[in-house]
Amino acid sequence: MIEQIVFYLFAFVIVASALAVVTMRNIFHCALFLILCLFTVAGIYVLLSAEFLAVVQVLLYVGAVAILMIFAIMLTSKLAGREIQMSNEQTFIGTFLSLIMVFGLVVSFSRTIFRLSDEVPPSESTLAIGRLLMTDYVLPFEMISVLLLAALIGAIVLARREGN
Repeated sequence: MIEQIVFYLFAFVIVASALAVVTMRNIFHCALFLILCLFTVAGIYVLLSAEFLAVVQVLLYVGAVAILMIFAIMLTSKLAGREIQMSNEQTFIGTFLSLIMVFGLVVSFSRTIFRLSDEVPPSESTLAIGRLLMTDYVLPFEMISVLLLAALIGAIVLARREGN
């Protein structure tokens, strides 16, 4: 019973913060609400006994992507110097398409049969994932780290060119 209450609380915070992300005019506040949304998604992962996914969610999305967005917002001189109009003239089309998408999701969810399992997830799932990453999947793991390093170096080079 308590897990359901916590789940619905997390779901409400996710939906409310996601709405705040797309409706607020201040881009910095949007980034903060995005961080809140990503943290609560990690909370849902903890409720599902997927601790590894929760840690990855916090480290990668909250720790890297959201903080990178905040630094990009703070370091961009174009946003700090001028008053930029942050409005969209296509609200009717966006609302119409959003309602069509919500209708499609409701119809598809109502026709889907969700099967529940009584199996208990393995208690050492994080340890098993770590072993697989360092043994069988070490090459893809290292290739992704090199790719991320190259993207980081490229972002630094582009930021230095813009600053000069």
